[in-house]
Amino acid sequence: MTRPRTIELSAADTATAPLWRAAQAFRLVTLLYAVGQQIASVPYYQNQRLSWVLIAIMAVWSGVSAIMLSQWHFPDAIRLRGWVVLGDHVVVIALMASTRLVADYDWYHGHQTLPTTLWATNAVISAAILRGPLLGVLSGVLIAATSITVRDQWGQDVWTDATAPVLVSVGLALGLAANTARAAQRQLERAVRLTAATEERERLARQVHDGVLQVLSYIKRRGTEIGGPTEELARRAGEQEVALRVLISEQGTRVDDGGAEVDLRPLLTEHATPTVFVSTPGDPVPVGRWAAGEIAAAVATALSNVGLHAGPDAKTYVLLEDTGDELIISVRDDGVGIAPGRLAEAEREGRMGVSRSIVGRIEALGGTAELLTEETGGVGFGTEWEIRVPRG
Repeated sequence: MTRPRTIELSAADTATAPLWRAAQAFRLVTLLYAVGQQIASVPYYQNQRLSWVLIAIMAVWSGVSAIMLSQWHFPDAIRLRGWVVLGDHVVVIALMASTRLVADYDWYHGHQTLPTTLWATNAVISAAILRGPLLGVLSGVLIAATSITVRDQWGQDVWTDATAPVLVSVGLALGLAANTARAAQRQLERAVRLTAATEERERLARQVHDGVLQVLSYIKRRGTEIGGPTEELARRAGEQEVALRVLISEQGTRVDDGGAEVDLRPLLTEHATPTVFVSTPGDPVPVGRWAAGEIAAAVATALSNVGLHAGPDAKTYVLLEDTGDELIISVRDDGVGIAPGRLAEAEREGRMGVSRSIVGRIEALGGTAELLTEETGGVGFGTEWEIRVPRG
């Protein structure tokens, strides 16, 4: 047995569905108005029988287009709506032009075209909902120009006729409404994703805290108490405990919403270990994606240098401050420090890790990266990187 095919609506489809349905209700109302106008005007037509045929075509197209534009749960519905909107314009323009076939000049020059301006507005509404205000305005201009051409009013009267302003205004207003609805739907879906991530983080935190973290903490404590070979096991357990706590605390904030900025905090706290202590503000620190990546890479390089040169027992402290005008990131260790002139010697030897990976990255962001060690004590004092990056 073949399973029924399910069509999932995109954010744009979900957002504009009520507008499409309201537009089809408006189409029905304008159809009734057009039929009433036909009854009132047919005595003044030269070809009354043809006028009724054209009205019948308008009624059939109104029903067919309304049904097709209201359907959503079938394959290629999005593409079909585009063709229906195009068909709307073809039918509207053809019916407006046919006014000259059923009435004389004196009539169509001073009255509405055959399907009425109100019914012709349906094409403008459909175009605006489909592609926004630009296409809506262009559609309004096209229908208005057709009406003026058919009625032969390209002259002084064109500036006093309300047809063009009404059609253009409808296209602009409905187009803006459709775009606003789509933007609101995207924001809603983003909020739903963030809420789901937060709930998952809390659920995972409870399970991990009640199980894995308690076991790792117990292994770390008992291994340290026993000593000997178990100290290595205790150290590894402590590292994994810190890593798990960081993962749980940052799971909700690491949701990528696709925006131009990201929160800098989780990019730094992911480096936390039993010997690396990271302190960040309680509120998010939004930074441009590229700038955040460069700052995180510079901090990672500084921490790597600590691991290589500061000594096995060195501890590192990373502090992030957001003053509003600039970001200040401090990376300080209590290791053996750097001998005076060692950085310049390393650069002469072609070892460009510090100058390119840290200083170069930060200077490319318009900031500064200063290493404090020689002037404040040299060997045995430890080192401190002070990174400053201006906002904007």
